Amino acid sequence: MIDFPRTRDQSGSDFEFIRVKLASREEIRGWSFGEVVKPETINYRSFKPERDGLFCERIFGPVKDWECHCGKFKRIRFRGHVCDRCGVEVTLSKVRRERMGHIELAVPVAHIWFFKTLPSQLGYLLGMTLRDLEKVIYYAAYVVTHPGKQEVEFQDLLDEDEYYDLRVKARDENDEEFKAEIGAEAARTLLKMLDTPDKKIKGRNADGRGLDRLAEWLRYEVVHETSQHRKKKKLKRLKVVDALRNSGDTVDQRNRPEWMILDVVPVIPPDLRPLVPLDGGRFATSDLNDLYRRVINRNNRLKKLMDMRAPEVILRNEKRMLQEAVDALFDNGRRSKAIRGRGKRPLKSLSDMLKGKQGRFRQNLLGKRVDYSGRSVIVVGPELKLHQCGLPKAMAVELFKPFIIHELEKRGEAETVKRAKKIVERADPQVYEVLEDIIKDHPVLLNRAPTLHRLGIQAFEPVLVEGKAIRIHPLVCAAFNADFDGDQMAVHLPLSFEAQLEARVLMLASNNILLPSNGRPVVAP
Repeated sequence: MIDFPRTRDQSGSDFEFIRVKLASREEIRGWSFGEVVKPETINYRSFKPERDGLFCERIFGPVKDWECHCGKFKRIRFRGHVCDRCGVEVTLSKVRRERMGHIELAVPVAHIWFFKTLPSQLGYLLGMTLRDLEKVIYYAAYVVTHPGKQEVEFQDLLDEDEYYDLRVKARDENDEEFKAEIGAEAARTLLKMLDTPDKKIKGRNADGRGLDRLAEWLRYEVVHETSQHRKKKKLKRLKVVDALRNSGDTVDQRNRPEWMILDVVPVIPPDLRPLVPLDGGRFATSDLNDLYRRVINRNNRLKKLMDMRAPEVILRNEKRMLQEAVDALFDNGRRSKAIRGRGKRPLKSLSDMLKGKQGRFRQNLLGKRVDYSGRSVIVVGPELKLHQCGLPKAMAVELFKPFIIHELEKRGEAETVKRAKKIVERADPQVYEVLEDIIKDHPVLLNRAPTLHRLGIQAFEPVLVEGKAIRIHPLVCAAFNADFDGDQMAVHLPLSFEAQLEARVLMLASNNILLPSNGRPVVAP
């Protein structure tokens, strides 16, 4: 979940910071426009989305603008009307990029990001090793949540035989307090009981202050601990506890530890996991649809088996399979072998869509295509001055096209913008004369990725050159960490007067001859 604390009105775009936090089950249901209960995507006869499926129009919005699923209501005059026959709201189809759904899970599952990581946040919080935590979450061992009168300790692990022996013994002794649990439900119980060791059985985290007591006890233990190894472990645990305590301005706004266990799985909008028709009646689909389908199939099968009162051994196996299906949806291949599709290719999970160079953050949020920019291979230009770069004529014409058109009109060589565009497209001789005048006082920025320090992007005075390669002086290569074996650089045009002034004063290559890190010269023969 992303929270935007705003400085002015809630509707405006002014905000101080973005806070990424855990989402509670109520918040996930609040995002949703309906529950997805069927694994189907579209009807392969009508090619329309199946009701209550992964592409359901009732949940996610209409496929066509201003038209419901059954066709009873069409056109913009029915805007906002919900069809009484198919239940689809008459609105724009672009809402299918925004509206989310949800899957109600038959049993809770643990979020793999919080326990199958190094370090394991869930393991640190509960004071358990990752191996023990995995045994509990994947239904291989029971964990004691209340010892009662039995000769076991809190958080002891029991295998199946030990658990049933103790349960029979507790029943014979009328020990109603003994309790041991298994799966993500057990992890949630332990998270709700986070408190100091002497109160951990009776204490509850319902008021959100259990974390404060736990942090206080851990600080006391760290100060009085003699073993360096145990002190280090307690410090790591304290770090996770403090991170949760500081995750909100008040107790009510904090991340709650039990939110790491999910009852509800959000379903992202269908247009972010599209189904695309191909030639020959075939379809190409996002891997996420296959992963969601696995979760829904296993969840529905588990619900049916629970209704049938199936044996515990079968239910445990189905619950483990549901946990593994949700794991694969969030981070395929994190715990075990990745689930593969056709051609034995690992399916791309939600994590794969976010991480890496091609992920949502680096590809779409941090790196965007911008106007007034170009890219080409760099070659050496020893005849250039330090503050000059050779710009290919074809690239310069394209970059400065609006300036050229304006100047042609100003000089009276073209009466209209259309006429000026034709002159530029024909590459008449006067175009290059105008271009020479324009670039005299207009610096350009050269950037070589990755921009690891400030000198990775510098300003230069452009000089028109033939060919298609950008030319730079060999002495500026060290600052860019560039060489001439096929490296590429991007060109950007500062448009405003202020930007051009800053480029000339602060960023010109001849003004940046010392490394900002240590003051040594970066330009050296």
